[in-house]
Amino acid sequence: MLQWNDFEVLTFDCYGTLIDWETGILESLRPIFATHHVDLMLDRVLKLYGELESAAERGEYREYKSVLRLVLEGLGARFGFVPTAEELQRFSTSVKDWPAFPDSPPALQALHRKYRLAIISNIDDDLFAFSAERLQTKFDWIITAQQARSYKPSLNNFRLAFDRIGVPRQRILHVAQSLFHDIAPANALGLSTVWVNRRHDKEGSGATPVAHAHPDLEVPDLRTLAAKIGLM
Repeated sequence: MLQWNDFEVLTFDCYGTLIDWETGILESLRPIFATHHVDLMLDRVLKLYGELESAAERGEYREYKSVLRLVLEGLGARFGFVPTAEELQRFSTSVKDWPAFPDSPPALQALHRKYRLAIISNIDDDLFAFSAERLQTKFDWIITAQQARSYKPSLNNFRLAFDRIGVPRQRILHVAQSLFHDIAPANALGLSTVWVNRRHDKEGSGATPVAHAHPDLEVPDLRTLAAKIGLM
């Protein structure tokens, strides 16, 4: 059982955990698929997105805007269309339009009354700035893939966060939706973890690659976590 007073800092994944990235992805792709007269098969598109994104994030670092371009090109190849330069540009910055989960801002504000908060996210600095406005929370630390020059599940991103935050690992609780990107590497580093299972009422893993990991706690949303701690 997690002892809430043992922790000083909560670290968060952002996309999929705080920001509703699957809705954002699909809404950004919808007009592109319509223009090319292709049916947007939701589950298949999300699964392919996860595969293409993960492949684009391996190897030498490239910014997330470039990752998104490669994802859209890959989706076009799979579904038989060639995205235009304008579509590639628009999709590469679509993160700025992805919505926050409704429970994220109030839950983060409640959690911030007890803990310091950090972001560890596979994103570019400028794109996260748009999401930060939607989350209505001033984070104590923001660690991005752009700063780490790598993408989770690389342990490098977490180690950079440890260096920046500067408290013992046992005083940090990592909160995330992705078993693949977050819970598994956090387990490997000895962090306590909370799995925010946003897809608890859906089949499959959506835009997140399948992985096996062992969180200390599973909750369906961030409000439930704040309530368990006694902050909402």
